[in-house]
Amino acid sequence: MKISIITVCFNSAKTIEDTIKSVLSQGYKNIEYIIIDGGSADDTLATVAKYQNQIDKIISEPDGGIYDAMNKGLNLAEADIVGFLNSGDFYTDEKVISRVVEAMRVNNADCCYGDLEYVAQHNPARIVRRWKSEPYQDGLFERGWHPPHPTFFAKKSVFDRYGGFDLTYDIGADYELMLRFLKKYNIRSCYIPSVLVKMRIGGKSNKSLRHIIKANIECYRAWRENDLTVSPFIMLRKPVSKLRQYF
Repeated sequence: MKISIITVCFNSAKTIEDTIKSVLSQGYKNIEYIIIDGGSADDTLATVAKYQNQIDKIISEPDGGIYDAMNKGLNLAEADIVGFLNSGDFYTDEKVISRVVEAMRVNNADCCYGDLEYVAQHNPARIVRRWKSEPYQDGLFERGWHPPHPTFFAKKSVFDRYGGFDLTYDIGADYELMLRFLKKYNIRSCYIPSVLVKMRIGGKSNKSLRHIIKANIECYRAWRENDLTVSPFIMLRKPVSKLRQYF
């Protein structure tokens, strides 16, 4: 199976090269690599240009934010499976994509995901948080659970059938998409019990207390707009469920 990896970036000159190298070093070679840049004003595009012969599609233009850029990548993707690796993030080793494709094939899955490690912005060797997930079963979302989106891969046919990222969400569109796919439409999933991605801290959804509160309000809204019933306490369960990641 062919897999599309989409990297979205904006003024990411300090971290984009780590991400590009991570994708290009994968042992699985049937990869379509797409980079969507938001019109960077720093040296991001100069770094991307160093690898342009190994990158299938490069778009650089103003966009409406990270989820708009992700949707642009989805519209360009032509592979069987799609995953996202944002600038600054990187795969743990060169066999990650091989494990993803094999897991989806063996389990006849529509999507898969694994574990995530948050690492320090300027020292990616230092682990700040560990996000250990688990196999999906009905009832997990109600307890505040959801897969780590940077480790989430889904078949392109699933995106085509059920849609991409909802741009009315500022922070929680990735949560809404996974809730829609797994909870509402019950697509077939599989879990890879190992760390697939290392993510630098400082992402949009965890920059400040205000952002965290807004993200959780958007998550509750995602339930209501997908006609799913959940207690408003989901806004407390979701951050509480993440406390164990620090220990």
